[in-house]
Amino acid sequence: MTTNIKYTFKDFASDQDVRWCPGCDDYVILRSIQKALPEIGRKKEDIVFISGIGCSSRFPYYMDNYGMHSIHGRAAAIATGTKLSNPDLSVWVTSGDGDSMAIGGNHFIHAIRRNIDLNYILFNNEIYGLTKGQFSPTSLLGQKTKSSPYGNVQAPFNPGELAIGAQGKFFARAAGNDAKLQVELYKAADNHKGTALVEILQNCVIFNDGAYNDISDKSVKADAQLVVEHGKPMIFGKDKNKGIILDGMKLKVATIGENGVKESDILVHDAHEPDPSLHLALINMKAPVVMGVIRAAKDKTLVDREKEATEYAKKFNPIKSFEELLFSGETYEV
Repeated sequence: MTTNIKYTFKDFASDQDVRWCPGCDDYVILRSIQKALPEIGRKKEDIVFISGIGCSSRFPYYMDNYGMHSIHGRAAAIATGTKLSNPDLSVWVTSGDGDSMAIGGNHFIHAIRRNIDLNYILFNNEIYGLTKGQFSPTSLLGQKTKSSPYGNVQAPFNPGELAIGAQGKFFARAAGNDAKLQVELYKAADNHKGTALVEILQNCVIFNDGAYNDISDKSVKADAQLVVEHGKPMIFGKDKNKGIILDGMKLKVATIGENGVKESDILVHDAHEPDPSLHLALINMKAPVVMGVIRAAKDKTLVDREKEATEYAKKFNPIKSFEELLFSGETYEV
């Protein structure tokens, strides 16, 4: 529920000492959430953060609202129960790539498939940080880790691609050091009805330092990232002269003013398009890496569909008591 109370980010900061490694992007994510929540305008007591196991899962301790530090891979399941038991709550999941996509992979894809009205922040550092540097489901091929000293041989998940495959209706992405964009994405996620997945490309300074330097460093960011906005041309670059065009069935980077390419030729981003084909292509782009709200398609949530099913059942099966339910339909005497 909305509130007239004017919160600040300090109102959402707990009195606990924040215990992450110095320089970790988790600090940026935490502060960005604490800045976004006052702008969302919900009562503190109506906001819940649920985590699994991992560095990201310390999150509920640092937030001054309701929350639960649950068990490995089960944050989505517990968040599902929380939301279904009280649909008025704003329920947030904070989880890492290992927590969500290894032991928690089953719960992750089914929360998305069911389109439960959850806000899901995925801290993707492409490594297991809390357990000291083993490769994770998003670690790159050939990546040397504590458990793959000669190079990882398992192909990684692309979280956005996995979400689209699970019928995801909302997917957004930001770099772990981009606080301004994160604030906007968290607000957009809360405004979306259904499962809203926000992937944060988060640097682990101890076990995978510099994993995203080639896209998030200030010296390359303008040319390495494309931040999309619904209804606006997909233009990027230090000089704002590059854009995305459709070349046959593929997306292609073009320079405005070269080879007859005009600004009007640049594709306009439609995050609300029900067909995920173009969204999937944007998710899979490597140069530039696409940030912002890539997909935000409207659809009914699980609660919406359950209400419809309940009304249908009441109409065609007007059972009035528990006893009547027990003895309705086909029954057997033993």
